[in-house]
Amino acid sequence: MTAINEAWRAVGGDPALLPRVSAVPRPGALGARLPVRELARACVGACALAGAELGARRAGLSAVPQVTVDDGAVAAAFHSERLVRVDGRAPVTFAPLSRFWRTADGWVRTHANYPHHRARLLGALGLPPEASVTEVAGRLAERPAVEVEEAVYGAGGLAVALRTPAEWRAHPQAAEVTARPLVEHERLDTAPARVLPPPARAAAPLLPAARLRVLDLTRVLAGPVATRTLALLGADVLRVDSPGLPELGDQHADTGFGKRSATLDLAGGRDTFEELLSTADVVVTGYRPGALDRFGLSPRALAKRRPGLVVAQVSAWGAYGPWGGRRGFDSVVQVATGIAVTEGSAEQPGALPAQALDHGTGYLLAAAVLRALTEQSYEGGSRLLRLALARTAHWLTTGVRAEPAGSAPYPGPDAWLTETDSGFGRLRHARPPVSFTGGPTAWARPPVPWGSDPAAWR
Repeated sequence: MTAINEAWRAVGGDPALLPRVSAVPRPGALGARLPVRELARACVGACALAGAELGARRAGLSAVPQVTVDDGAVAAAFHSERLVRVDGRAPVTFAPLSRFWRTADGWVRTHANYPHHRARLLGALGLPPEASVTEVAGRLAERPAVEVEEAVYGAGGLAVALRTPAEWRAHPQAAEVTARPLVEHERLDTAPARVLPPPARAAAPLLPAARLRVLDLTRVLAGPVATRTLALLGADVLRVDSPGLPELGDQHADTGFGKRSATLDLAGGRDTFEELLSTADVVVTGYRPGALDRFGLSPRALAKRRPGLVVAQVSAWGAYGPWGGRRGFDSVVQVATGIAVTEGSAEQPGALPAQALDHGTGYLLAAAVLRALTEQSYEGGSRLLRLALARTAHWLTTGVRAEPAGSAPYPGPDAWLTETDSGFGRLRHARPPVSFTGGPTAWARPPVPWGSDPAAWR
């Protein structure tokens, strides 16, 4: 079974629709030891097919539109946070303390892009806030990798010891991850089937998610990639952040296309949140499992207050096992799961050519939401969807198989880049890779600065 078949099955799709998908393989795109190109193509293809299916159902079409997945467009999209330019300026991707470090017995990788994560890392190491890279390197070289991992996580920061694939397979979290499906589905209630109106006029692009409201409670890449895709397909996406946790500017510019951005204190602005929830169709969360439950935002609590809701969750390690409550990002998941050793070695760890766990999981998440909306239109029921970067990593390392490379040239990403004016300035950015006949080819609106919109639906 090819990767697209597996991805489509994971989101609950009808295998009879798979012939609607065609690919343009480009052997130079997303080159790696692991089958990254195949994973990326499959995730985007499943998302595009889910969008085409929902659009056809809403528009009353006799056939699902044809989907085309071009490896060049996919590769550009999977590098979007690196390729974006703001008035010609290259983005800031990783902070100086987000990197591999040698330890007394191996390697550890840290993530300290956000100021609070940097502060927690330094605090766990007993270093002052102004500590240099050299001081951090010296302190880490004195300690075993797993000891650093535990100390930094205990302080609320992010550090992961380098593990080989065999070492990860022996870890209790790996056993929990392996036991779950790539996409977890749960029906939360018996809410009636939803009648979705036609998405748009016949002359306009087919927008499968038109007139649907998506509350975006995500950060960093996987969740924002999913909601950026739902915005492309017509959804009214409102990203809501805590006013005390600003997003990194370049990252927000890249993932904010098609959305609006508001801030809201969930403790003090509960009435406002409940008003947003009362007419929301989808809630997407990207915080570590359980982090939002104390605000009454567990999936069952949300569905009880808004029957018929689709709740989609993405996390690093999954909502289970000894690491179920831990923070994590693509870069550290690669290190823990053995990918960094596979792409390099235990002596000199490597990395995937893109943040493929983030982007791949993001497109799968969007696909799962679109399929849930299709199913609701004839089955009803509130839905819970769960995905995890570590589960996507397991699929990449054990389930995805290399496929024939094809002969189409890959000249680099430039053919799939464009420019847009925005509140940030002139943006150069990747075009959307999700493509089907009659569908949108660009976002309806550029990204807006973080927190610049009211916390209200249009």
